[in-house]
Amino acid sequence: MVEITHHGTPPPTDRIIKTSGKRSSPDWDVPEETPVAFVYNQRNYVVMLATPADLSDFAVGFSLTERVIDGVDEISSIDIYQEKRGIDLRFKIRSDRIDRLDVRQQRRNMVGRAGCGVCGLENAEVFFESLPRVTDHRVSLSQTALTKAHADFDNHQPLSARTRTVHGAAWVSTDGEIKLVREDVGRHNALDKLIGALASNGADFSDGYVMISSRCSYEIIEKSARVGIKAVAALSGPTAFALKKAAEANIALYCRSDDEFVAAVSD
Repeated sequence: MVEITHHGTPPPTDRIIKTSGKRSSPDWDVPEETPVAFVYNQRNYVVMLATPADLSDFAVGFSLTERVIDGVDEISSIDIYQEKRGIDLRFKIRSDRIDRLDVRQQRRNMVGRAGCGVCGLENAEVFFESLPRVTDHRVSLSQTALTKAHADFDNHQPLSARTRTVHGAAWVSTDGEIKLVREDVGRHNALDKLIGALASNGADFSDGYVMISSRCSYEIIEKSARVGIKAVAALSGPTAFALKKAAEANIALYCRSDDEFVAAVSD
């Protein structure tokens, strides 16, 4: 069990602003983008812009999908320091995992924007590292299960209901029942939060699939493959690189087109 300690007052996830024009209401609820610093064993790694919610989930999920750690049990503690101007996530992890960061030469040297999960990597070769195959036999999801989850997705996204701006990532059973959702201004942050919440509770990543409320880009597939997720359903189309990496990892990728989900397969 990871020891998690919160310091300070959590910043708000959203706020009301006044608008002009002919809107029925002059008020508009907008989400916050807060700098979140990841500090491992007193070593600064990266600063991400994210929605300041579910921070312990974000801490664990990001650490797993970035391959800082291989398992939750490699984290001793996380201290979450919260201030109005930003958040520090201060980890204590196994010392050999810090050594591995140096060997892999993936230290980041710039801020990670909410729209990009790979900003600041010093070596572009990381994009072309082979992903692990998550299964020998690609899974098949039924149209009924996909449609059922899609119909219920909005009911699990309270921040999106208020702002109509943020992304959601859902963990869905193979029969289409939504088990858990996390939200964030960044789609990859939402997925990291979801993965962190699931991993912290010992979930089986092979028993279900991810539904993401956006296009499917490279980092969604990459993060899913790193923890063994076998299928991803996106509410918009994929990028060509995402298709290529999904085929490499043997991840089943479904994307919504008009009124149905279609299997997206790379040539």
